[in-house]
Amino acid sequence: MELDFEHCYRAVDSRDPRFDGCFYTAVRTTGIYCRPSCPAVTPKRQNVTFYPSAAAAQRGGFRACRRCRPDAAPGSPEWDTRADTVGRAMRLIGDGVVDREGVPGLAGRLGYTERHLNRMLTAELGAGPLALARAQRAQTARILVETTDLGLAEIAFAAGFGSVRQFNDTMLEVYARSPSQMRERQPVGRGEAGVVNLRLAYRPPLHAGSLLSFFAGRTLPGVDEVTDGAYRRGLSLPHGGATVSLRPGERVVHATLRLDDVRDLAPAVARCRRLFDLDADPVAVDGLLGGDPALARVVADEPGVRVPRAVDGFEMAVRAVVGQQVSVAGARTTLGRILRAAAGSVASGEPVPVACPGSVGEPTPIPQTDTATRLAGFPAADVIAALPDAAFGMPAARRATIRALAEAVADGKLDLDPTADRTETVNRLTELPGIGPWTAGYVAMRAIGDPDVFLPTDLAARRGAEALGLPNTAKTLSSYAERWRPWRSYALIRLWRAA
Repeated sequence: MELDFEHCYRAVDSRDPRFDGCFYTAVRTTGIYCRPSCPAVTPKRQNVTFYPSAAAAQRGGFRACRRCRPDAAPGSPEWDTRADTVGRAMRLIGDGVVDREGVPGLAGRLGYTERHLNRMLTAELGAGPLALARAQRAQTARILVETTDLGLAEIAFAAGFGSVRQFNDTMLEVYARSPSQMRERQPVGRGEAGVVNLRLAYRPPLHAGSLLSFFAGRTLPGVDEVTDGAYRRGLSLPHGGATVSLRPGERVVHATLRLDDVRDLAPAVARCRRLFDLDADPVAVDGLLGGDPALARVVADEPGVRVPRAVDGFEMAVRAVVGQQVSVAGARTTLGRILRAAAGSVASGEPVPVACPGSVGEPTPIPQTDTATRLAGFPAADVIAALPDAAFGMPAARRATIRALAEAVADGKLDLDPTADRTETVNRLTELPGIGPWTAGYVAMRAIGDPDVFLPTDLAARRGAEALGLPNTAKTLSSYAERWRPWRSYALIRLWRAA
């Protein structure tokens, strides 16, 4: 990735937070690297080098600034939206695939040799997959050192390091402090076992109300809930389950994670960021949509509306199929029936199987001592596929669609993760009986993270278009929406809100 020096330096000089995570500023005279919005004195031009990733800056011999915490900056919106191999690789690395499966596993998922994948990532980001995963490990370890009372050896292996020595060396190199020194400066008291509190940064503005209201209308008992301005839900992770609480705040979302296994911290954080669309660039999105006179007022009134995404692609696909031609309330009733049947199909005392590939080794269970309501992740595909007909309470054709969907996911024939190839996934979805363009598009938008999906046949979208004075037939609305590329998913959310 080529970075324009003048463009980057102006962003640093103005301390523009919109560019946090897009690039990093390394100062040769101090040996540190910062995010663009760092409040420190702007360095002189001749002392500055810009890097496209934190891993590249670390590879260049720079340590993270202790003031602006560049390793905790929002993720790059480019890697969040790009559908090419490098974008998919970055999402897989963020989900911890390199830690669980190594570089061969990452390359195998993407269909490339390790050597070619390393060349592509180094050309774009200045660092290969191992260096990128190492930077993420260091951030995960820092969070655990500063927010939990786990032993340092436990943290080393939970963060994905192969040895305590490797852990100590990396922390010294990245932060210029040993783990024990970091804990001395910021001691933590004994807290609940398996509980991690952290702040998830985002690029403002964030319209939190739109996210919470969207999720509140679609919550499922035992899976998720919205209470007191926070969204809580269960997660199915590679090494176990978790319950997460997300409360939007000023420039950060406050997250409380209750993990069965602390090795799942990095994938849990990645899924929480994805759920609230925290790596989006709202200024770019609103700038384009606000340029349309029909949307200008709603964009000005509600800046920073995000796309509510998903932590489980299979769950989102089932929700989409159940929601075909029924109201949101009707879909919730049907889904609740399916969840009860799935819970009853699992032997007493056993957890619902986790639908997450790539888990290796024996889990390190953490006793759950908190008294908060424990929420579970959505049942795995093989559990849904095995349910009897009476569990679904829907027409036979739609029941057959859910079974075909569950079997395809359980067999590995269909990948519904954000790391999947978007075009291939949509094509495979539409090959299943009972899944058409609306369902496939809805899954692509919310589960796979495609920022440019539009559903012109959607009734709520057409009602919203009519309320805003836009064409409200499927054909004319689809044609009009072309001016909203590449952010049609965000325009669709605006239309739903207008409806």
